[in-house]
Amino acid sequence: MDQWGRVLSFIYGVVAYLIFFAVFLHAVAFLGPWDLSLSMDFGEEAPMGRAVAVNLLLLGLFGLQHSGMARQGFKKRWTAIIPEHLERSTYVLVSSLTLFLLFWQWRPISGMVWNLQDSFPGTLLWGCFWFGWLMVFVSSFLINHFDLFGLRQVYLHLRSRPYTPLEFNTPALYRYVRHPIMLGFLIAFWSTPRMTIGHLIFSIGATLYILIGIRLEERDLVDLHGEAYEDYRRRASMLQPLPMKRREP
Repeated sequence: MDQWGRVLSFIYGVVAYLIFFAVFLHAVAFLGPWDLSLSMDFGEEAPMGRAVAVNLLLLGLFGLQHSGMARQGFKKRWTAIIPEHLERSTYVLVSSLTLFLLFWQWRPISGMVWNLQDSFPGTLLWGCFWFGWLMVFVSSFLINHFDLFGLRQVYLHLRSRPYTPLEFNTPALYRYVRHPIMLGFLIAFWSTPRMTIGHLIFSIGATLYILIGIRLEERDLVDLHGEAYEDYRRRASMLQPLPMKRREP
């Protein structure tokens, strides 16, 4: 029976990851400047005031869920209810479903802020859009993609092996910027050759959430890693990909 429980936990983790990956692909389609049914600019428009209110509510809901469930205090209370090896997979699953709700219920607002399609600047922005998503994907593997999305936890549980937290390290991009995944998201959010009012609201709201979320996350990282992370903060920028700062004597 215990073995079946381990198998079911592993299946749960894999399903949660597959749902995340599908929503990740949906996010690319949602933000792209194309006329697809999955795009944020596709569909009938509601009155401006209602559309803005709904969209801000959706952004706020995602921000509260995504950041709230990531806090150490919540995790301690949450793992008193669910098995610890399922905590990350559950977080990934709930975050993915909340983000899908945002995509599903988003209200398009088509007023144009800029339209640089079929121009050289538009081509550059299109390239930056894909570069941002690539940075997100590559950066997740630099710090262990499978641990970040809960697969390592359920795999170790399946093999009856104890989970060991990852050691703090700063590989490749992390030597220059503390949050390259968030930097990649910001590049992808803002790099569009066709910026509508709806897209602008999303980009501003998501940027504010990322900046707030980083501050909260770094409090947890300082509590977890102590002086090692404080030293890292002195040496590497938060989001600007700058060379390592010199240590203060």
